[in-house]
Amino acid sequence: MIKTRITEMFGVETPIVMGGMTGVGYAPLVAAVANAGALGFITAHHSPSAEELWTEIKRCRDLTDKPFGVNLTLLPSLNPIPYDEYRHAIIESGIKIVETAGRNPTDHLPAFKEAGVKVIHKCTSVRHAVTAVRHGVDVVSIDGFECAGHPGEDDVGLIVLLPATVDAVDVPVIASGGMADGRSLAAALALGADGVNMGTRFMATQECAIHENVKKKIVENTERDTLLTNRTLRNTSRVARNAVSEEVVRIQQDPTKTIEDVRHLVAGVRGRTNVLGKGDTDDGIWTVGQAQGLIHDIPTVAEMVARVAGEAEAVIARNAARIA
Repeated sequence: MIKTRITEMFGVETPIVMGGMTGVGYAPLVAAVANAGALGFITAHHSPSAEELWTEIKRCRDLTDKPFGVNLTLLPSLNPIPYDEYRHAIIESGIKIVETAGRNPTDHLPAFKEAGVKVIHKCTSVRHAVTAVRHGVDVVSIDGFECAGHPGEDDVGLIVLLPATVDAVDVPVIASGGMADGRSLAAALALGADGVNMGTRFMATQECAIHENVKKKIVENTERDTLLTNRTLRNTSRVARNAVSEEVVRIQQDPTKTIEDVRHLVAGVRGRTNVLGKGDTDDGIWTVGQAQGLIHDIPTVAEMVARVAGEAEAVIARNAARIA
């Protein structure tokens, strides 16, 4: 068994994390992750109101008695998101672990600290990690350029970004981006991380409530089957290569184009409805990481977590035996 500051801080059996994912992070999957000994996060903005978030937390508690958390992704939105109400629901429900992403969670930290809630903040650069720690987050999850979704604008791969972050902060660091198997976990630990965050790998599991066509597509795809959209808008997103994303990239080769020129193509509801819901993997934008090149099956969450942990232990032992 691998013990790190992450397993000790959060009371989980293995230093594997499933961060919040839009269209994915619902109670049944999060509970399966918890029951497998890893740490999963409900995605708060799936719930239109704090009351519905409370219901989702209760639904997860009905399925597991092990630790899990809630993700708050703090982004600007045309439609106001009830972040303060979410925070209140999280605290009142007794959740003790929160993952934040997007902007720095400074306005939420005092209430979380007072309630004894540990905060993991996702960052895409060393400088942002240092700022987050200075403001009081307990753990940094650092996203390398390989990750699904928003990798930031610096284009730094995890093999450099991870140890640079570990050197710069004095809190536990979780490695995110390109993590998919036991070798990933062993490598991250060797580079100074206390755990790994896996998103794409958890999408391709039996308990994940996305269409089977999407899971099969992840297995079929290679590490080359992603594209970067919104580069010219300084809001880069790594998504699956398909007809829609290729069209977006083609349009955005013209630097004069704005978000209005692609809004109909990149709308999140289109990806969630047509792709994740209906299984048409070519009819919407959907996020996936380069780690899909390491994914070759669709196991149960328990099988996958046990396999990753076991492989990591074997890799660590094998490398230790190389020392004369």
